[in-house]
Amino acid sequence: MEREPNRLLRQFIAEAGFSHKGLARCLNDWGAARGTPGLKYDHSSVLRWIGGQRPRDPVPYLLAEIFAMRLGRPVTSEDLGMPAILTPLDLGQEFTHTWQEGVATVTALWRADVERRRFLIDSTFAIGAGSVGAIRWLTSPPGGHLSGTGARRVGRADIAAIQEVTRSFGELDNRFGSGRVRSSVVKYLDTGVSPLLKDGLYDESTGRRLAAAAAELTRLAGWMAYDMEQHGLAQRYLIQALRLARSADDHTLGGEILAGMAHQAIYMGQPSHALDLARSAQLAARRAGVHTLLASAHVLEAHAHAGLGDARSCGVSLHEAECAFDARKPADEPVWLSYFDEAYLAAKFAHCFRDLGEGERAVRQARRSLDMDSRYVRGRMFNLSLLSAGLLQCGELEEACSVAGTAFALAGELQSTRSRSYAADLRRRLEPYKNERAVLALRERTRELAPV
Repeated sequence: MEREPNRLLRQFIAEAGFSHKGLARCLNDWGAARGTPGLKYDHSSVLRWIGGQRPRDPVPYLLAEIFAMRLGRPVTSEDLGMPAILTPLDLGQEFTHTWQEGVATVTALWRADVERRRFLIDSTFAIGAGSVGAIRWLTSPPGGHLSGTGARRVGRADIAAIQEVTRSFGELDNRFGSGRVRSSVVKYLDTGVSPLLKDGLYDESTGRRLAAAAAELTRLAGWMAYDMEQHGLAQRYLIQALRLARSADDHTLGGEILAGMAHQAIYMGQPSHALDLARSAQLAARRAGVHTLLASAHVLEAHAHAGLGDARSCGVSLHEAECAFDARKPADEPVWLSYFDEAYLAAKFAHCFRDLGEGERAVRQARRSLDMDSRYVRGRMFNLSLLSAGLLQCGELEEACSVAGTAFALAGELQSTRSRSYAADLRRRLEPYKNERAVLALRERTRELAPV
């Protein structure tokens, strides 16, 4: 959509006698003096603002101060044609009640993320928001009116394009880590998906398919934020993906998102919250009749029990996961669930046994987990870390160091904060043996790969 030129800003620049280059240089210097160092705007930035682009905060306010000093009178960002954007600080944390509210919220979240708004970057994980989201998922009535009355007709090709983008970016994420691709995903959501949701013309049936496709890609963007350990941002995306899935009346996708939320809660050391989310995912999986998803939800419950030190309950949940997995029919399930295979299930078992201190069982499952699809490079790094940790628990220091070296090498190739955290955890586990020959050799061999 073509922007309206900012004539007010052009007039102020002319009145103040600034060149475009001079204004940009003044802005960079003034930002550094006012506690915002690192601004690197130039004359082309000023041209874009004159063309109608609104710069990210706090630039409008800095520009107002510059013009006020230059002209000797009060100037506001509104005077410059850059009105304040009033975005609620809890944007994305609420599971909204209606489709229209949901569209407004999720599209505003994508836009704020593209603009790298500080409140999103700094946002923290809120257990209450996740709990309310799960409750509303379970209790909300089916979607309501999903039709769109805009000018652009939405068809199968539009939805297929979103699905293909999701598949392609998902593969890149698994191979290279989220740091390489997440910004592109968010930009596509903002420029490619947002106009379809807000300005599209579609009936109820097409609206449900559009909501499901948008939910999948939103879930992926949230998962990528989780991989970068931007946990508050990730949670907001997963809650909004869950809202879209509810509008689509897609219980399988909703269950997968709830399982992802449980996964994040476990990683963050919140096993009690993870239990609630995993059990919510089980309810969704039963409604959908999808046994692979039910196995995923049960194994996440098991991992939460392990985090609480409850070996008996963990064992019960692992048995339930095995039973559900044995009953699955992959040909009748969504293709995007195919990642959850025997190797993935074994990796989740290994996580549980590692956390319970059962080294031999962790090693046995971790070895099985390595019989995995080679495209999941990040997953292999995690599984090698599990095997090394299990070997350490068994007293097998030489092999643990050998496996750790391979894990560290993979971590060095990935732009994934979680991968670096797995590597850091493994180094902490090796610390008691720091003077042993195998550990000294490992440290020397991987010195350049050491996480910062």
